[in-house]
Amino acid sequence: KMAEFLNLTQLKTSLKETILFDYYTAGFWWAKEMNFSLIQISGFMGLLNFALENLSSKRMTLGDNVKELEKAVTGIRETESEEGGDVNLFSVDQGKAIIDFL
Repeated sequence: KMAEFLNLTQLKTSLKETILFDYYTAGFWWAKEMNFSLIQISGFMGLLNFALENLSSKRMTLGDNVKELEKAVTGIRETESEEGGDVNLFSVDQGKAIIDFL
C-alpha cells in the first residue's frame, strides 16, 4: 500500500524508488512504534517529506536540515509542509525523539 500511495511503479527495478520506499516505510513503522496518533503519523510523514525536499531540492547540508526540522517540530516558524498545522501536534519528548530519529 505504501508503494501505491507513493506512486512507485518500478519498485523492483529502480534503486531510487526502492530507497524512497524504504525511507518512508521505516519512518511510518517508527511512528507506529512510538504510538503516534493518526494525525501525528500524518504530521511525521510530512516532516519526512520536508527533510527529503530540503536535501534534494534545496541542497541543504545535514546540519542545516536538522535545524530546519527542529524549527518545524517546535513550531518556531511555519514550513511549507505545515501551513495551517497545529504546533502542538507533538509533545516535547516526541519532538526530541523525532529529531533523534531523523
